[in-house]
Amino acid sequence: MKKFKNVLKMFLALSLLLVVACGKEEDKTAETPVKSNEVTVYSSHPSELLTTVTNNFTEKTGIKVNVVGAGTGEILKRVQAESANPLGDVVWGGGAESLNAFKEYFAPYKTSSHDKIDPLFRDTEDKWFGFALLPMVIIYNTDLVTGDDIPTSWADITDPKWKGKIAMASPVKSGSSYTITATLLTAFGKDTEDGYDFIKKFVANLDGKVLGSSSGVPKGVVDKEYSIGLTLEKNAIKYKNAGGHIDMIYPSEGTSAVPDAAALIKGAVNEENAKLFLDYIVSEEVQTTLATDFKIRAVRSDIAAPEGLVDISDIKLVDYDFGWASDNKKEIITRWKNIVSGKE
Repeated sequence: MKKFKNVLKMFLALSLLLVVACGKEEDKTAETPVKSNEVTVYSSHPSELLTTVTNNFTEKTGIKVNVVGAGTGEILKRVQAESANPLGDVVWGGGAESLNAFKEYFAPYKTSSHDKIDPLFRDTEDKWFGFALLPMVIIYNTDLVTGDDIPTSWADITDPKWKGKIAMASPVKSGSSYTITATLLTAFGKDTEDGYDFIKKFVANLDGKVLGSSSGVPKGVVDKEYSIGLTLEKNAIKYKNAGGHIDMIYPSEGTSAVPDAAALIKGAVNEENAKLFLDYIVSEEVQTTLATDFKIRAVRSDIAAPEGLVDISDIKLVDYDFGWASDNKKEIITRWKNIVSGKE
């Protein structure tokens, strides 16, 4: 009997040691999770830019980039819907005011190029930062518009001679057109009714012609469906460099240069890889490629403007308030709809 008790004690002691050992092994596993080898990027950028940057990133780091392409609005709604269980790691693309409106779903992060980005083009809480600068311009077809007829200001687009000849996308559907609308309000009085009085004159001059997509603006002007249009500088230069009979001006009242932005999604599963990707897109290498190969203004202060474009310091800019533009988006869109429908 005594021998049996000794054997039983020995068995229990061994069992206890096994339990402790297993527990330590589990703790060890919990402390050293398997490192992810991928990152999921939600982006509204065109495929050529996406492919160039993501392929180079993967080649340099070995990290696979899963790209989910969609419009900015769709991406941000997706981030919001997934906030309890994020499926994406990075938002790359979309105007800063759009990202600013959803910044509660982003985590603060300072990239390795933080000091190379002007504070004007990054969030004060570091919830988003600029990737590229996107001035808004007036474009015109050089065959249809010449000499003194070339507009030089926002005020010129309300001239009756342009009635029905202006290409403009709906700010309800287009992020860049919303930025243009907010820019016009800023230029003519965003805190008074003067801004909306200007919008009313402008909408009347559109003569009911409002495009469903911003991509239709430069195309419509190049194809001579419209004489002038309001669009992004990068869209204008793309068509101009391709041989389109198009040119652009920076309005004398001032324009905006809202940055195309990027952000780290709060609770990102692949957070470390996401940070590496965000560092990479504002690296000197990528920003130089952006300016030289894609003719888009880099956000870094040490990268020159693309060939053929003036320096950003030579463009008169309005005092564009990202917080105001994002906080008042619903009201601005509602009033736009009312003006277009004749309710105002």
